[in-house]
Amino acid sequence: MTHPAAALPALEPAIGTRTWVAIFAAILGAFMAILDIQVTNASLREIRGSLSVTQEEGAWMTTAYLAAEVVVIPLTAFFVRVFGARTYMLSNAALFLAFSTLCGYAWNLQSMIIFRALQGFTGGALIPTAMTLILTRLPPSKRTVGLAWLMLASTMAPAFGPTLGGILTNFYGWPSIFFINWVPGVLMLAGLAYGLSREPMQLKLLREADWPAIGSMTIGLGSLIVFLEEGNSKDWFASDLMRTCFFLAVVGVVAWVAILQLRDKPFINLALFARRTFGVSSLVGAAAGMGLYGSTFVLPLFLSEIAGYNSLQIGAVIMWMGLPQIVVMPLTAKYAKQFDNRIICSLGLLLFAASCFMNSTMDATTGFDQLIVSQVLRALGQPLIVLTLSNFAIYRIEAANLSSASSLYNMSRILGGAIGTAVLATTITLREHFHSARIGESVSLFSSAVQEQLGVLTGYFLTHSGDPVAAQQQALVTLDHVVRREAYVMAYADSFFMLGCVLLGSIAVMWMADRVVAGGK
Repeated sequence: MTHPAAALPALEPAIGTRTWVAIFAAILGAFMAILDIQVTNASLREIRGSLSVTQEEGAWMTTAYLAAEVVVIPLTAFFVRVFGARTYMLSNAALFLAFSTLCGYAWNLQSMIIFRALQGFTGGALIPTAMTLILTRLPPSKRTVGLAWLMLASTMAPAFGPTLGGILTNFYGWPSIFFINWVPGVLMLAGLAYGLSREPMQLKLLREADWPAIGSMTIGLGSLIVFLEEGNSKDWFASDLMRTCFFLAVVGVVAWVAILQLRDKPFINLALFARRTFGVSSLVGAAAGMGLYGSTFVLPLFLSEIAGYNSLQIGAVIMWMGLPQIVVMPLTAKYAKQFDNRIICSLGLLLFAASCFMNSTMDATTGFDQLIVSQVLRALGQPLIVLTLSNFAIYRIEAANLSSASSLYNMSRILGGAIGTAVLATTITLREHFHSARIGESVSLFSSAVQEQLGVLTGYFLTHSGDPVAAQQQALVTLDHVVRREAYVMAYADSFFMLGCVLLGSIAVMWMADRVVAGGK
């Protein structure tokens, strides 16, 4: 006869205060690392002026950070095994703060690029390790709560990056956007030091490491990010540098995958992508990353170039993409335990796509009031997407593969953002040329409407200059500016329409995954 106690469900171990402190400190670190991708965007003009560099040269500050971040994410599981979670996370957190400070003291472009790359390399490690801590230190019933906080941090960071950067730059100068990291950074260091126990290091693993695979991955992913981030400004394959980066990216990634197929114990398990539900979560995660990073790339451009907003005004608009998530994420965590996560994720994708389609109707007069509804819709949709995708990413993943799953899922999401930004930048350029040509066909000097408008503009400028020739020239320049402005508006609208289509199409992909309920089997 079975003893009654045997029929009772196994009790989960109690989670101590130290564990929760460590997890929230790790989430804070992930928030800082993702925030710093975007934090310079609102301050690029001031940084470029201080370092005396062009807009194209200044873009390397973001490229260097992102390339280093993407390269280190797949390596974090290996480095945690080598140094132990406590030592590795504390070291990266301390170095991240040190390199952040050095960024604030950069004296030229070269020093800034080096410090930003080092900042990205150390900060990037904080993203997957936070997820790994949640998956390995919390029981299944508590993981959804931990993941909800992490996903909230990962989606709010891109929304608040430009806002925080604009405010700090406006009041305290651009170096403050790097120095501010010390405020949460000290709390992060204290939390990790208190919450994580010491673990023995296994330095012998460094000698046994698969350095050919690591080297090919570093070259491949790093070159891919440079190609994606800088390709549009250099006209893609018209540039020797871009052709070289593309070649290195293809060779490096192919070599990385091929080498790992020959290893019995690879440093990261790429075979997880072959699992249907994990593969779907990574693919849809890349699409969601494209939507998240793409929308925070295009909208500030529109507000700056068309609406003439300064960094503070841009931040006030972007902020609405983050604030409502504070309310929605806890509700998402609750319902993810009760309903099929495919339904919840599909609803989130639908809301996000709807917000993009709303933005595709923008015109030159669109401003703060007209954008709030679309931003709130985006904020309502994102928590539904990111939390459920993280549940899909860990569905039926063995404990030994949790670190690999965390790294690969986060890498896919950030790569999706990089690809999305590159595609959108190119789309804006191509569509602006297309719309300029089409509008130019209808704006003929023989048109009575155009002649009437030129007459009005010439009269206006004549009252200010008194020179008929100069007034007529200024009228033509103004008309050309209007044509270019409208072409750019239509190009920005087209890019949002494309984002909406990608997100809408992801719903079909989502239903290829298994039915998942958070905390279930």
